[in-house]
Amino acid sequence: MILPFLFIAPTENMGRGVFSSEAIAADVVIEISPVVVLSAADRALVEKTLLHDYIFEWGKNNKECCMALGYIAMYNHSYSSNCEYEMDFATEIITIRTVRPISPGEELFINYNGDWDNEARVWFDKD
Repeated sequence: MILPFLFIAPTENMGRGVFSSEAIAADVVIEISPVVVLSAADRALVEKTLLHDYIFEWGKNNKECCMALGYIAMYNHSYSSNCEYEMDFATEIITIRTVRPISPGEELFINYNGDWDNEARVWFDKD
């Protein structure tokens, strides 16, 4: 399930991202998408490719990874994200929910650390 007013578009500094053409209230589920779960051995192989930047750690010990379907792999990172994601290991889905109101035309961000307000540096942010 992806809300029909979400779309992918170019961003200034991050390639492409997910945007909304309509206003969205806080605490609204905007996407529920299945994932393809990869074993720890497969993860080691994927991490040597461009797909490394699009996978999520998966499982109770984060040894596996998953490739999210839908738009989920296209959400860019922000330490002040306007959305959060929740992983359901049992049903193999990721859900995206807004954490504050979204304006039309606004880009939707998640925090790659898992918690929407986690300010710990992510792997590509060396500064």
